[in-house]
Amino acid sequence: MMTQKQKTFTIYLLPLVLLCIPLLGTLISKEINWSVSDFLIAGVLLFSTAFLINLVRSKIKKQSQRILICVFVLMVFALVWIELAVGIFGSPFAGN
Repeated sequence: MMTQKQKTFTIYLLPLVLLCIPLLGTLISKEINWSVSDFLIAGVLLFSTAFLINLVRSKIKKQSQRILICVFVLMVFALVWIELAVGIFGSPFAGN
């Protein structure tokens, strides 16, 4: 069984591990070309999502509400990430 500190540590470690994947790809391949701003934006998105999920996990006591809010946070994260990557909504923030 994991303690609360271990769960919190894991929640914040996951974005760091996910950011290491494109970093490794950028270092070993010419096809993956992330700039510093790409890493900064991805880090802000990933760590803010982790923060919100950790906040929901610690403040909301009812399990069903906790799951529903976490799913909503993850859906918003996915929509923002997809919009920044390929521009599904055609906003000025879409990567061209």
